[in-house]
Amino acid sequence: MNDKTLYTQCAYCDGGTCYPAANLNDPLPAIEKAPTACPMRRYEQVVREGITHYHRSNIQEFARRASIQEAQCYEFDGRNLRTRIPRIEETMQFAAKCNYTTLGLAFCIGLRREAREVSKIFEAGGFDVASVCCKVGRTPKESIGLTGDEKIRGPEAMESMCNPIVQAELLNRQEVDLAVMLGLCVGHDTLFLKYCKVPCTVLAVKDRVLGHNPLAAIYLSATPYYGRLKNPAGLTRAKGEWEKIDIMTEDPPEKNEK
Repeated sequence: MNDKTLYTQCAYCDGGTCYPAANLNDPLPAIEKAPTACPMRRYEQVVREGITHYHRSNIQEFARRASIQEAQCYEFDGRNLRTRIPRIEETMQFAAKCNYTTLGLAFCIGLRREAREVSKIFEAGGFDVASVCCKVGRTPKESIGLTGDEKIRGPEAMESMCNPIVQAELLNRQEVDLAVMLGLCVGHDTLFLKYCKVPCTVLAVKDRVLGHNPLAAIYLSATPYYGRLKNPAGLTRAKGEWEKIDIMTEDPPEKNEK
């Protein structure tokens, strides 16, 4: 899809059409009054077909339990809405609702202390935990084509590559009920999600600068601290430097020639 006029733009909408402040039996806002970039207007067929997946009994029940869990994260007294529990507790409560007994923790080695504490918390909650570090396999970065000056510590250092594919495959092999990602790098998390064959959720994502709280940069983007994020001249993307690749299309693994 190259025509940008077809892109949906929910981020610029107030949400009044899809999430109106209405009572159960009130008439809903007309779709025709939604912004022209509303996906319910532009891609009505996609929305309709997507909803049919919830007709599958296992998907419907999974979604139902997820929505129950969502509601239980709040307290509403008719006027005020309060939050109740942190995400790690939400994760365990939902896993219990799904009758999961084994959790798989895929973590970054830079968060190994956090991974240890997370494992203790999961185990205290009655779960078995299989944890896998990103450096599993201790495979040199040169094996994926990195040169010495592209490594963190330079040419003379032996640096193990992050290995999200093997992390995923190990959790698949151990048949964990739910995989939990903790601090995988951008891109490595993408590969983990591609190869993970069990249900997966995210406990925390990596932000080396902001204590693994990426939204802090968003909140500060209206201040001098990270105002450059909204200034195109201040962004660091080098257009045209890299060619586009498609990891969603599988190539057959290369066979070693003898």
